[in-house]
Amino acid sequence: MQLKDFDYQLPPGLIAQTPLKKRDASRLLVLGRGDGSMEHSVFRRLPEHLRAGDCLIINDTRVMPARLYGKKETGAQAEVVLLKRLSADEWECIVRPGKRLKKGARVVFAQELSGEITGELDGGNRVIRFFYEGDDFFSVLDRVGLVPLPPYITRKLSDSERYQTVYAREQGSAAAPTAGLHFTPELLDTLRSRGIGIGSVTLHVGLGTFRPVKTRRITDHRMHSEVYALPERTAELVRRTKENGGRVIAVGTTVCRTLESVAREYGHVTAASGQTDLFLYPGCEFRIIDGLITNFHLPQSTLLMLVCAFAGYENTMRAYRTAVEKKYRFFSFGDAMLVL
Repeated sequence: MQLKDFDYQLPPGLIAQTPLKKRDASRLLVLGRGDGSMEHSVFRRLPEHLRAGDCLIINDTRVMPARLYGKKETGAQAEVVLLKRLSADEWECIVRPGKRLKKGARVVFAQELSGEITGELDGGNRVIRFFYEGDDFFSVLDRVGLVPLPPYITRKLSDSERYQTVYAREQGSAAAPTAGLHFTPELLDTLRSRGIGIGSVTLHVGLGTFRPVKTRRITDHRMHSEVYALPERTAELVRRTKENGGRVIAVGTTVCRTLESVAREYGHVTAASGQTDLFLYPGCEFRIIDGLITNFHLPQSTLLMLVCAFAGYENTMRAYRTAVEKKYRFFSFGDAMLVL
């Protein structure tokens, strides 16, 4: 398929700039995977669309305050965004301005945090070794760094916790697993009380998730790699759900890619950790998930291609046109879709 096949017209006013006051007040478009049927609902009614014996798998990654502003020794301004941890104190980073931040350059971000560029990577990213006071780098980062919002969000976020899921735990993402932003503790309790299992995986989302596809044929695109971990208790929940005839529903594309990556690597779902660059597009087989909760994604994005692969290309593109007509809110702080 061609990249242009995944384009759609989105009025800029439908790009959600701020989260709703109540997380579960977002709208929910329920899409039938088999027949393309559509129902317009509200996220807090999610339990009504599921049944006892189903399970939800969530991504418990936490977004790092990964954006740092500092100065070179010359006094020039510098911006750094952490992408991936390479060793105890070294990270792959995006830097600006790239032309002035070469190997050997030092940047001071705060009295307690500085860094030195130790390597230059293909594509313009840098390797930075950080120097900090104390034993815990993440504690320093919490005090000095800022949460890096997606480029299409232009308004300042008054409460950075609204770009975290309520179950965010494992520090390491540069972007939020946004399908999970709609959940509240009360909604999770309701789901459990109705016999719906909840398990977790960890996949640290990189900013590569926003990287545009530049190849005309989508099969020529190469995905960025992301770190994941799937614990045994979640693997057991997935296996038990399948054995008992329940449905495994991925909360977000990150969970989908984790489960499907493990199934491809080992032939079944088992406890595992590693890195995945799995690219799912129309024509790919899904071995584990039976349902998907996801937000509305950018045109021509790999995330939209994954949804098209799971729900069917025609079903998905028709649902997106309907969402535009019905003025759903799009992207990270927008509304959600449930595919069953």
